Amino acid sequence: MKPIKIIKNRSDIGAGTRGSDMGIDALEIAAINSGDDYFFKYPFVDVDTHNETIYNKVNAPFAKRIVHVREQCERVAQVVKENLEEGQFTIVLSGDHSNALGTISGIKAAYPNKKLGVFWIDAHADLHSPYTSPSGNIHGMPLAAALNEDNLPCKVNELIDETLADWDKLKNIAIEGPKLSSDHLVFFGVRDTEEPEDLLMERKGIKNYSVHELRYRGFDTCLKEALAKMNDCEMIYISFDVDSMDCDMVSYGTGTPVPKGFDPEEAKYLISSILESGKTVCLEFTEVNPLLDLKGNKMAEVAFSILKDVTTIAEN
Repeated sequence: MKPIKIIKNRSDIGAGTRGSDMGIDALEIAAINSGDDYFFKYPFVDVDTHNETIYNKVNAPFAKRIVHVREQCERVAQVVKENLEEGQFTIVLSGDHSNALGTISGIKAAYPNKKLGVFWIDAHADLHSPYTSPSGNIHGMPLAAALNEDNLPCKVNELIDETLADWDKLKNIAIEGPKLSSDHLVFFGVRDTEEPEDLLMERKGIKNYSVHELRYRGFDTCLKEALAKMNDCEMIYISFDVDSMDCDMVSYGTGTPVPKGFDPEEAKYLISSILESGKTVCLEFTEVNPLLDLKGNKMAEVAFSILKDVTTIAEN
């Protein structure tokens, strides 16, 4: 059995809506209420946060709180790196999705000479840069930063020198340069994008398996194709944003809910199938926001049920 360690990162400063910092607590409450001792089984690390900075004035409208987001990602990267170097299978539970840049950077810092494949299960592509972002929220930018991609052909925002310098630092945390190739990035369930992201995906040939395609062609067929793209990758990272699930079916307890997503069993099947490939070194669950949940703690309950089941596969 693989030793598992959990990283709890309660940061939500990269989001546009507050509350995902409470997502981990909501998961723990879901476990307690179901009589499960999951969170007592595994060692864990709590990552310090900069959540108090939400009260600070925003000085970079196209990359909000970028300095503290960078520092947070550096913290996450360091803990992930240490976990992996100790031989632990790493499960990251995070607030908002900007933190995934820290996770990816930590994986590459631990294994700089290995190729990384990323499966991004999400309603959103998170491929914006400060040059293209309509909101300036960095939870929409982690993959662009990990790819070291500015997407200048789609530039709409003029950036001040300070923002440019901070964005450059963000793209180069833990280890300089791109953390992965666009050839080794696969989306599942992305369905809420802006034109700059669509054009970048087309230009780079990034594959998105839509919910419809997976259901029409079959999950197994699509997963076989997706895993084949990772044949020359020595390691895989799975990022699971709960907004990949259908908000009308499951819950609106996430910062940017989108309808027509996966049902919980489909989401669990995707994660489980990738884990069974044997290359996964890190799994991340993100964007549970209990403050927005209209069904009590429903989103966290569903997410915890998936987490519990897939952890069993990761152990073996």
